[in-house]
Amino acid sequence: MNKSMLSGIVIGAVVATAGGAIAGYNALSDKTPTHADVLNVVELKENERIPREVCRDVTVTRQKPVQDQHQVLGSVAGAVVGGVVGNQVGGGTGKKIATVAGAAAGGYAGNKAQERMQQNNTYTTTERRCDTHYDEKEKVVGYQVEYRIGDRTGSVRMDRHPGERIPLQDGELVLAAQ
Repeated sequence: MNKSMLSGIVIGAVVATAGGAIAGYNALSDKTPTHADVLNVVELKENERIPREVCRDVTVTRQKPVQDQHQVLGSVAGAVVGGVVGNQVGGGTGKKIATVAGAAAGGYAGNKAQERMQQNNTYTTTERRCDTHYDEKEKVVGYQVEYRIGDRTGSVRMDRHPGERIPLQDGELVLAAQ
């Protein structure tokens, strides 16, 4: 036998032995999967309402405090003027009736005139007014994950995005972050 033939036989025997060992290892090895394949991931979202205070300065018109609530001064002044004007009309008993009627009408007119003046007696000031407004914000609260382990499929909710695969330990999903 020559050297090259002997080398060929030895190399052939080594390759055949190695191939057989690899095939035997694959045939006898544990086929338990180490990862689940992720098929689909859906973000689970919630709307969050965030309050914020919005303030602004507003010009406000207010009525000044009334010192004569019953308009006595206007009533008295109107009655005096009305009585004087009524006294100028007629003579005798008619003059007395005109004076009383003038005083009554003048008192009423004076009362109403003072009331209008008091209503128009206002002042302007600035007030700060605040309201609560809400901003809406969408927030991811988890992930619904569909996965496959061998021929079996399933679904699980996770608090983080799993990526393409989920690790397995003893055939169970490892959901905690590593």
